[in-house]
Amino acid sequence: MNTPAIAPLQRDIAFTRADFAAIASFVHIATGIRLTEANEPLVFSRLAKRVRALELTTFADYLAIIRSPSGAEEREAMISALTTNTTRFFREDYHFDTIVADLLPELAERARRGERVRLWSAGCSSGEEPYSLAMSILQALPDAPDLDLRILATDIDRRVLAQAERGLYPAEALGAVPDALRAIGFGPATGASVGIAPQARALVTFRFLNLVEPWPVRGPFDAILCRNVAIYMDDATQAGIWRGFADLLRPGGYLFTGHSERISAEIRPRFDLCGKTTYRLIDGSAPESGGRNAETRGKT
Repeated sequence: MNTPAIAPLQRDIAFTRADFAAIASFVHIATGIRLTEANEPLVFSRLAKRVRALELTTFADYLAIIRSPSGAEEREAMISALTTNTTRFFREDYHFDTIVADLLPELAERARRGERVRLWSAGCSSGEEPYSLAMSILQALPDAPDLDLRILATDIDRRVLAQAERGLYPAEALGAVPDALRAIGFGPATGASVGIAPQARALVTFRFLNLVEPWPVRGPFDAILCRNVAIYMDDATQAGIWRGFADLLRPGGYLFTGHSERISAEIRPRFDLCGKTTYRLIDGSAPESGGRNAETRGKT
């Protein structure tokens, strides 16, 4: 039986319900992201560009490439096309207010004593979030690059990670950056672009990381920011991610989530809510057995 097209739209590329279901299944398995029928127009519009670039005429042909052993590069391109990378400097600024007022004084003191301090921007997109962290840290602790204090910034999209590594942003992107922090975090403008200052770059390490695969990191982290990332995932995937973060935080460490996100009920007793979508791990909170922390390897 032929599979009907999804909607009566005039499209130059054949796209059936079976095609959409196959793409949604692949993306869910690979990334944890849920795609519902409401996302079908978005999937078509974003992936049709890839289909045309490959000079194909149907999504069935495109799926054949995705499924093939030689399709790794295109699989990454598809995930990049379908992930959402909305971000800006100091987005959800109330989190940065908490970091500056409640977290940085303690971290600065510990770093000056020679202790290891680590923060993680999980789902860092094109770098605005970790660089905002770096600017906040440098304002409180100008010698931070000389101390054992670093920010890990990870994302599943290698394309936006490359942008973040370049550290170049249009001048208009600095609108939300306070004047005092612009002088700390940015160099002189080059044409229409402004680059991240060397001292801010020195605090941030960018890495590819897929949150539904084993995490090649080790804790403890003093703060983890994972904001507006888990919202696109199913409940079970979200629960595993929140549990993994809890296992990697030091006692008293902070977890910052997106404005529409809530941590799962099973780990909620391990945290105090201390601000808007701001959670603090309770001292002595025991890791969940079999949590994602058991899968981690390597070091950061």
